[in-house]
Amino acid sequence: MEKTQEIAKKEEKNIEKTHGLYEAIPAVDIYENEDEILLYADMPGVVKNDISVNIDNGTLSVSGIRKLVTKGAATDTEFTDVEYARSFSVPQAIDIERVEAELKNGVLRLHLPKSEASKPRQVEIKTS
Repeated sequence: MEKTQEIAKKEEKNIEKTHGLYEAIPAVDIYENEDEILLYADMPGVVKNDISVNIDNGTLSVSGIRKLVTKGAATDTEFTDVEYARSFSVPQAIDIERVEAELKNGVLRLHLPKSEASKPRQVEIKTS
């Protein structure tokens, strides 16, 4: 009987604490075309009001917090609040005034339009 109590005490010491705000790096896909850079960030469960997108000195920072609403007393929890955060260097060619963001099904989609000066252009050849 004493060994059983001793084993139970050892197991209690190894219980993983699962409460608190975890930090996670969202999975991101980046695409580029002639007009813009598109960035898709996977942040499941995050709502629009809990997302922040900032561009400062050539750095794009994306963050969001998933807050869980629970009902009743938890007996065991592994799914908890998460803070997603990621930063990227962005080229100076981005027109910051025209950047747009949209959230759909837990995926943040950023449109980073290129400035007109940075877009490739065809030079017309004149003949005399």
